Order: sequence, then C-alpha cells, then structure tokens
Amino acid sequence: MNVDYIIVGLGLAGLAFAENLIENNKTFIVFENHSQNASLVAGGVYNPVVLKRFTPVWNGHQQLAYALPFYQKIADNFNQELDTKFNTKKVLKSVEDENNWFSALDKPTLSNYMLPKISRDKIAGVISDIGFGELTGTGRIDTKKIISTYRAFLAGKDKIRFEKFKHHKIMFKEQQVVYQDIITKKIVFCEGYGVKDNPFFNTLPLKEAKGELLTIYAPDLQINFLLKSAVFVLPIEKDIYKVGATFNWKDKTVAPTEDGKNELIEKLKKVLTVPYKIIEQTAGIRPTVKDRRPLVGVHLKHPQLAVLNGLGTRGVMIAPTVAKNLYNHLEKNEKLDLDIDIKRFG
Repeated sequence: MNVDYIIVGLGLAGLAFAENLIENNKTFIVFENHSQNASLVAGGVYNPVVLKRFTPVWNGHQQLAYALPFYQKIADNFNQELDTKFNTKKVLKSVEDENNWFSALDKPTLSNYMLPKISRDKIAGVISDIGFGELTGTGRIDTKKIISTYRAFLAGKDKIRFEKFKHHKIMFKEQQVVYQDIITKKIVFCEGYGVKDNPFFNTLPLKEAKGELLTIYAPDLQINFLLKSAVFVLPIEKDIYKVGATFNWKDKTVAPTEDGKNELIEKLKKVLTVPYKIIEQTAGIRPTVKDRRPLVGVHLKHPQLAVLNGLGTRGVMIAPTVAKNLYNHLEKNEKLDLDIDIKRFG
C-alpha cells in the first residue's frame, strides 16, 4: 500500500492534520490504539482569556478565528452539533480582582471578549461576594463526539488501524518510509503523552499533567454559562455539569483516583451551595510544555518524520492552526511559527 502520510494518534492534533490531508486530496492511514484519552475526556472549552491573570491567551484571537469555522465545517459534513456557545462568568474574589478586570479592558484583544462591567447580581446556588466578570465569545467543542465520529468515519473508509504503532519497525528508504505493508513519504506523530515511548522524539521537553473531571447532576443549579471559580462548572445538558479540573504532575496513570475526586469535592464547597450527585469521574494526561507552546516540527536526522504534540489545556483552540502550519511546512516549505518549532529547544 502506498500513501502520502501515516498519522500516529487520532486525538485533536491527529484529527486536525487529517482534515488538512483530506482538503488537499492526500492519501493517508491512521494508527490509533486508544492509549491516550486526553482529547476524549477534555472539557473542550475555548476561551481566549487567561482568567487567572486576565491576560490574552497566546495567539488566542487568531486561533479562534480559524478554529471555529474549522469545527463548523466538520459539523456540517457529519450533520452534527459540535459547538455550544455560551458566556463565561468569573467569580471575582477581591477588590484587586475587580481592579485588574477593568485594567485588562484597556488591552485591545481582551476588550473583544471582556464585558466592561461587574455583575453584582446573586446567582442561586453560587458562592460570590464581590461579583462576576463576564466573557463573551466562549464556548465548548464536544471533543468526545467529534473524535468518536471521526474515528468511525475513517474506519468506514479503511483509513484507520486500531493497533499499537511499533516505532522500531520503521524502515527508512531514500525519501520514503516503509512500515508493515505501507510505503509512505511522511509519518506525523500525534501521540500526546504517548510520545514518551517514541524513540525519535522522546527527548522533547514534554511535561505530563494528569487532569481529573467530575460529571455531576445538580437540578437546583440553573446556569447556562461556564462558571469559573476554584473549579470550572460547565453545563453539558439539562441539569448535568462537568466540574474540573485537577493538575497532578506525579501520577502518570489514566485511571480516576479517590484523591482527585476528593480534591474536586473540597473545591466545589467553595463554589456551590446546591446539592449534587456525582455520576461520572474521568481522567486523562495532558501533554504540556514548559513554555506553554506546542511541539511541532521535523526530525533533524530523519526528515520523513514529524511531530505535532504538546497542545496542553487549550487543544481545541490550538490544533487547527498548528496542524495547518505543519502541513504547509511539509508540503509547501512554509516556515513554522518560531513559537512552536521544536528547534527552539536546540
């Protein structure tokens, strides 16, 4: 079998790169072994404002301008609803928070999203002393639905193999690569935390942060926005909310833990006063980088190999833009954004 590309991993990164290949009539096959589930369990929220510091997300405005039409096109192709738009309300903890909110409004990018007022209205069941700052232009991509749908679509086209990719079986042949019965020009690794087992890219400075989420049933909590406080509370469907997330830099397993659940329960005590029932707990490993930029680029010794990784907590925003940049780099010799190029680490 001859294809233009092999993609290893079909989370958000692999999906976004596959879309570029389809758009450009390139042939490919995906290897996916379900070992990494960060994209599947992610909240899927897009928000171009860092609410901890009231600063703009790196390239957030530009990323959203490209990402939202990207996901809408996929939604239209599969006749599904993937994008739920809502406002985000940040619980302000102090007068300093309030002052910082208004100071941030002077930044042109942030003024597109941050409303120039503080809401003093009480919200039933939500703990707040000072008030709320509100963002527009935020929302959620249903990452579980989009990835599950995409995997099924590729399976129907015989473009995906659900098996572990064995790096040591790659054979290099002039400008090509041979793997099993496949001859290809390029392999793009979109393995997330799994890149730690990739002998070609395992020296990249990827940090793994385990995140755990709760899904709760709270019929007395009637909110239609994302609430950001000690944790986020995200409406999913009627009376159902996702709550998260934890950051654990030591535990590398993908199994939910009692410690993670207890941490979220304790934090929820500072956020909600309404009763709730936990109906699910999930966990995943986020592939993060110390400078909070993705890891994208080509192997120095083997230019047939490329990596698309390290999307971190804002994968839904970042994936479409960086996947396009990598595709254009490989096919059109377009320069990679210096902020994401793996060459920045020497």
